[in-house]
Amino acid sequence: MREREFWQLLDEVFGRSYGRSLAHDQALDKLDNKTVEEALSQGIEPRVVWNVLCDQMDIPDPQRWGSDHNAPPMPAQ
Repeated sequence: MREREFWQLLDEVFGRSYGRSLAHDQALDKLDNKTVEEALSQGIEPRVVWNVLCDQMDIPDPQRWGSDHNAPPMPAQ
């Protein structure tokens, strides 16, 4: 997942205003309480950030990938 795709999904799943507010304000427990913006700027893979945010917000798998319903591949470890 590219960062551009992350922001598109954020807008689609959460709505532009609420999604951008979450990205700025929501502390992500599993990422040392970083916000989405902080995590991405520190180089954490967008897919990892997306999954952590969706898990924390209780977004089920079928809804977290937007209208395409295709999960992008996990980053190589």
